[in-house]
Amino acid sequence: MAVVSAPAGGGKTVLLRSWTSEADLAGRVAWVSVRTDERDPQQFWLAVLGALRRTVPGAALIRELTAAPALDGWAVVERLLRDLAPLDDRVWLVIDDVHELGSADLLRQLELLVMRAPPELRFVLATRHDVRLGLHRLRLEGRLTEIRPADLRFSLDEARELFAAAGTAPAESALVMLHERTEGWAAGLRLAALSLAGHPDPARFAAEFSGSERTVAEYLLAEVLERQSRETRHLLLRTSVLERVSGPLADALTGSTGGERVLQELEAANGFVVSLDAARSWFRYHHLFAGLLQLELRRTAPDEVDALHRAAARWLEDHGRPAEAVRHAQAAKDWTSAARLLADHWPGLHLDGKAATVGALLGRFPAEMRAADAELAVPAAADELAAGSLAEAERFMGLAARRTESVPVTRRSRLDVQVSTVRLVLARQRMNLPALAEEARRLRAVADAPDTAPLGLSGDLRALTLVNLGIAEHWGARPTEAEAHLEHGIALARRIGRPYLEFLGLAHRASIASVRASPYARAEELSRQAIELAGRHGWTDEPAAGIAYITLAAGLVFRRRHEEAADWMLRAERTVRAEVEPMTAMAVRYVRALLELARGRHQEVLATFQAAERLARLLDAPHWPLMRTRALRLHALVRLGETGRAEQDLAEISEQDRARGEIRMAEAALRLARNDPHAASAALAPVLSGAVPVPPTTWLAHAQLLEAIARDALGDPVAAGTAMRRALDTVGIDGALTAFLFHPPTRRLFDRYAPDSGRHTALVDEIRGLLPETETGTGTGTGTETGTETGAGAQGSGSTEPARPADSPRLLDPLTRSEIRVLRYLPTNLSAPEIARELSVSVTTVRTHVRHLFTKLDVRRRSDAVAVARALGLLAPSPDAPAPAPGAATGAADTGADRSVSL
Repeated sequence: MAVVSAPAGGGKTVLLRSWTSEADLAGRVAWVSVRTDERDPQQFWLAVLGALRRTVPGAALIRELTAAPALDGWAVVERLLRDLAPLDDRVWLVIDDVHELGSADLLRQLELLVMRAPPELRFVLATRHDVRLGLHRLRLEGRLTEIRPADLRFSLDEARELFAAAGTAPAESALVMLHERTEGWAAGLRLAALSLAGHPDPARFAAEFSGSERTVAEYLLAEVLERQSRETRHLLLRTSVLERVSGPLADALTGSTGGERVLQELEAANGFVVSLDAARSWFRYHHLFAGLLQLELRRTAPDEVDALHRAAARWLEDHGRPAEAVRHAQAAKDWTSAARLLADHWPGLHLDGKAATVGALLGRFPAEMRAADAELAVPAAADELAAGSLAEAERFMGLAARRTESVPVTRRSRLDVQVSTVRLVLARQRMNLPALAEEARRLRAVADAPDTAPLGLSGDLRALTLVNLGIAEHWGARPTEAEAHLEHGIALARRIGRPYLEFLGLAHRASIASVRASPYARAEELSRQAIELAGRHGWTDEPAAGIAYITLAAGLVFRRRHEEAADWMLRAERTVRAEVEPMTAMAVRYVRALLELARGRHQEVLATFQAAERLARLLDAPHWPLMRTRALRLHALVRLGETGRAEQDLAEISEQDRARGEIRMAEAALRLARNDPHAASAALAPVLSGAVPVPPTTWLAHAQLLEAIARDALGDPVAAGTAMRRALDTVGIDGALTAFLFHPPTRRLFDRYAPDSGRHTALVDEIRGLLPETETGTGTGTGTETGTETGAGAQGSGSTEPARPADSPRLLDPLTRSEIRVLRYLPTNLSAPEIARELSVSVTTVRTHVRHLFTKLDVRRRSDAVAVARALGLLAPSPDAPAPAPGAATGAADTGADRSVSL
């Protein structure tokens, strides 16, 4: 690693650009220029990823990534490490102006990348001053090359070459004097060379300036400006308020034309105007030059500065650059316009993955305005919501509600929609069903309106509203309305070019289809569309992808494709964050329990239910989403022969919840196990009549099978045969064989009622081969308290799928964001105190997180935690060895000695 550290004008950028152009590094250098006061991790890392993708090795390894609302900088670093693990060709990552990284998280993320990057990725950092990147460790290890100001100072011979290249050859005495006065400072010498070109008295010029770098620079700036035409001076001064400038933007600020031509001529003539794109349409001024131009503007035209910022804000808003527009309105202290701009554009900025930018812009408003402005309160609430700070989000929403009357009447409709949309998401995350229903009711009128133009809604806000309303209605058990709003939202998202909203809508539309559509193929099609879209944009690790993963997994479980289902479950468990989307995390636990029940791993079902109970504490209405998983727990207890515990569980469920279809089926299985077929049939009656729905439809086959078993035990062969045929008809739609295997009938009973010929002949033969020869005592009415696990996991007559091997990686509980952050440091050689310092937390906090990690990953040592995390895809593979395959035995990590004692 190399660090080039020197003040402004020291020649850092010129040196590095010269090196990259002369060292035969074509296609192997990724160059990133950090924007002024960069505080948005997502935007910075997208720039890094894009630069690396433009290298020859990076193009083959690094997947594309599109900005998204929930994209986390830490996750992008982990993804980058994963993509770069096989790198075997040298690549240089040059990051210019590292001192502009204004976020502590950004610096930590960059340090983590430096620590864990493969050896063939070399870093070159240019900065005006040292930054906190743990460089002392690299220095002690002899892996750091440092270039300081003394190394960058021009020698006399180098100064002579510089002047010659600029077309001037001062007398030796003048050259020596200039070199001494500038102390070899690169920017001073460049400015002197420009000023000397055509100067009538070079010796006098060289003798007249002296003093500090700033004094010399200001003097030489005056010289440079004097040599420019009036038109050029006017352009340079008036556009100095901009971070970057284009010809049209320059024209807007100068009130003239030809700005692009002037900028291109300046770039060609000297090193103080830099082109930012291949088309030479956007430019920036050298930082030192820009600062001096701004000083000159304030000295000569102080009354014009605010007007220039306002003009820039108007142009930037009109040309689709709202964040820059807000910054310029703030620079002009036009707080009202800045607030209006941010209120209008924050939904689009969030969708562009610029949530951190929104947070930074909010922080620039005066404190008294942030505490009183209703329109600013809504993006502030959304900002807190994205960070998982629900209480703070509610506080800001309360402020918005109290201050609504202060908003102009023409803007209140838009504000009302924004408030309801944010409240809807908040209610969904808390699973506050009354609030969810109320906000959904308010938004439904807006979403269903044929024309929303009078409301002043942008396409972004309308699409965001439709998709979030559909998601809320899905969780609120209103699937018909949910489908309609999601379909409308998906279509609008496609039309306005918002792929993230399309992806979010598709994932939840698939989830709805899985419990409503039959055959299941429609849910699978939608899931795969969502996953394909996620893959195209690099969102496969986004929490929303978890919805599509579990939808696929559930269908595969019912079709008895357990290994495929397990793969999708691992992906879902890796992506979903319980503290951000507890309802989705609950759904993940349910499908995990369903998979384990289907495999015959009934103890795993009980453990998964305990994890779901812990998650339910995050919800305001925990019993509703927990009930489906509780039903699976009852099935598992019955299969284990623990009917006493099952009875106790059932007694603890309220009458209202016992009436639910999934609980009724579990109760029927329990009654059959306790030799009470009459009670079993009574429990099933509302399900079979359709009075109580059972999502998904494939569960209906299970109810029909239990009814066949009950009717056989009651001596009613006609009803038993009818129920068996209906079960086969239902299973035949999707091939959902597992419905016959949760509580399987004996082969003798099945043969008695299953037709020998007809449209289900192949299906009957397949099911027959999976059934036990004799009664097991758990699902056919023997009433015993024990029994063997022959059910859903049976691979043949009487067999059962083995319990999970001890070395099979499995995430027992979802990891929190803080635990994941600590996990990412475990592959390094840092001790617990060192990790604590990196994360600005206490050592006790780090050790607590490590204990939780060990428990959730089911390991006892740090090296095993790293290996299991890599097998689960939570960490990038070691750059020194291929990543272990899921299910492989855990081994030592790439860090050498095990560090569990120090943690």
